[in-house]
Amino acid sequence: MQLGTRWRAGEQPPASVPAVVREEIEKVEATLPGVGPQPMWTLTWLESRPIAELDSGIEITLGADGRATVSTFDPMD
Repeated sequence: MQLGTRWRAGEQPPASVPAVVREEIEKVEATLPGVGPQPMWTLTWLESRPIAELDSGIEITLGADGRATVSTFDPMD
């Protein structure tokens, strides 16, 4: 795994994030409340594919088929 970077929801994702993952990030961010501090995204790489995790428990992965998948996880685990 290669550590990438972090950025706040609502800010521009790093240029290295593929367009299909960026589209899913935008969809997720559209559902976030517009008040209060926004959660942070963490970008990592596994087997040369990006994984974007939002602190609030949402993960976007890019499969070998080139499709982005959105899933949830318990951020307390």
